[in-house]
Amino acid sequence: MAEAAARKTMSEFWEEHSRTATVEEMMLDSSAEVITQMEKPEILSMLPALDWKEVLELGAGIGFDLIFSNWLFMYLTDVELVDVARRLLSWLRPGGYLFFRESCFYQSGNVKRNFNPTVYRMPADYNHILMSTVDGSEREGDTVWGFEIVMSKSVQTYIKLKKNQNQVCWLLQKIVRDRSANQGYDTFQQFLDNKQYSRSSILRYEKIFGHGFVSSGGLLTTKEFVEMLSLAPGQSVLDIGCGIGGSDFYMAKNYGVEVLGVDLSSNMVEIAMERAVTENTSLVQFEIGDATKRVFGENSFDVIYSRDTILHIADKEELLSKFYAWLKPGGKLLITDYCCGDVPWSPHFQEYVRQRGYILHTVPKYRKLLQDVGFVSVRAEDRTQQFMDILRVELQRVERNQAEFLQEFSEEDYHYIVDGWKEKMCRSERGDQRWGLFYAEKAAEPGTRSVSGVGPLIESRAAGESRPVD
Repeated sequence: MAEAAARKTMSEFWEEHSRTATVEEMMLDSSAEVITQMEKPEILSMLPALDWKEVLELGAGIGFDLIFSNWLFMYLTDVELVDVARRLLSWLRPGGYLFFRESCFYQSGNVKRNFNPTVYRMPADYNHILMSTVDGSEREGDTVWGFEIVMSKSVQTYIKLKKNQNQVCWLLQKIVRDRSANQGYDTFQQFLDNKQYSRSSILRYEKIFGHGFVSSGGLLTTKEFVEMLSLAPGQSVLDIGCGIGGSDFYMAKNYGVEVLGVDLSSNMVEIAMERAVTENTSLVQFEIGDATKRVFGENSFDVIYSRDTILHIADKEELLSKFYAWLKPGGKLLITDYCCGDVPWSPHFQEYVRQRGYILHTVPKYRKLLQDVGFVSVRAEDRTQQFMDILRVELQRVERNQAEFLQEFSEEDYHYIVDGWKEKMCRSERGDQRWGLFYAEKAAEPGTRSVSGVGPLIESRAAGESRPVD
């Protein structure tokens, strides 16, 4: 009965707002014509390659390699959306894509409405409903299919024209669900969000590292490493593993660059998008995305920046090759990452790496990977001593401020931090765990000159950011 009443209300709403069949009426915005001209190429650029593919556009036509939906799910109840999501998943071919865009949080259009039954969900609500959708049953021996997030981001056109972060789009892919490959979770993203980067864990780490940061050291080595890049106003930066956005806001505010922050953890990006509202800058945007599946055009970015994230990636050479293609000629790459010492490792470290699902290389092997994919001016430095100095400072600070910490977090949280930091120091002192800093450039085109702005890497001891906090 409730679902029927909701459908009747929604039908009445669109009867009222479809009498003249104009684009302004469809979008419920008096600026619809301008918005459409700007956002159409932006929206289409997010879709996968469509040559010789079958497309189903919901609400606008017939086509199932891709299903496209624009402003539909927000007119469905949760029960209806769950049912529709199951149907869409079953209609897609294996490896097929679902693209959809919705208004989140609150309305974006400026047209007056006598009543408004639209469901303005949080992005997290869509993530939960869509990622919980499955096709098949393990108990019946079927192959189980589900959605995996390839990309989710705010529409930049609305940010630029209306300072509105609430227009959010998703690109999902139909994949086989394999719990054995993701530490017992349906997807690697769910492993990150439920195990390593739950929302409560993120806020706990931010308490230690400072506003906007969830990794060791916070702002200080962000300043140190960003200074190496000689950023200039108008440049474009891609941040892979952006966390909750502290580095991105810093680069935009202090250097006038445009930054796209990408992180596979939906918890990280949701917090970053919340912070973006208060930061009030149109230079930074965030997306939930898998860097191994994301597609950007060649020569798209002046700088690619990644802090302690690539340790999760098995095929590092393939990802570094993508970085090389995405950079403009003369573009710069800066990476910090967890590394390892030479084998054999201690049994304790082997178990630690296995539990975390990390894929670690030595600093020299990392350097060779960068050179093999074509980067020039490659510099690699073992910064483990700096990392250990950071850990000591952080440990002393949290122990000194124990009472303040316990006002917001539990005794268990406190001991998790203290014990974890001591274990990281022991692993580093044994030589098993290392921390590497890497800088490289894409060769400039003939007839041009690449200005590095980076002298020999010095043994700095400033505190810094480090993503994997365990």
